[in-house]
Amino acid sequence: MNLTEYVKRVSVEDFGWEFRHQAYWNKRLRTTGGRFFPKDGHLDFNPKIYETFGLATFRKIVRHELAHYHLYYQGKGYRHGDRDFKDLLKRVDGLRYAPSLSNLQTFLIYECLSCGALIRRRRRVNLQKYRCGRCMGKLRLSENA
Repeated sequence: MNLTEYVKRVSVEDFGWEFRHQAYWNKRLRTTGGRFFPKDGHLDFNPKIYETFGLATFRKIVRHELAHYHLYYQGKGYRHGDRDFKDLLKRVDGLRYAPSLSNLQTFLIYECLSCGALIRRRRRVNLQKYRCGRCMGKLRLSENA
């Protein structure tokens, strides 16, 4: 089942209303679980949330975005601070905030080929340009990273 079909099923089961637009995965999302676009009605979702926290948490995020969606098309308050939004979100058991992915940050580990030093970095290092800070030896990306 693809993402749009899943969102349509959640919409009918949890809200009793039909979802008529498209849902997409957006790998560029970092701190949010999903987004609703009033301009064209589509929804974006963070695949990292699904991979990290599982289907139960992801379904609650889908409910959150569908609450924005349905309230917008009903002409009610669809923003986070609106009473209509808070009430609907509580009624369908949606998440108010996405769980944090910041403490799950991964590191790349580089190993010096001369002295064996291990160097942790969050971003990739250009191995043609950078060397070990201790002995100026060449670096390689460690397999156990």
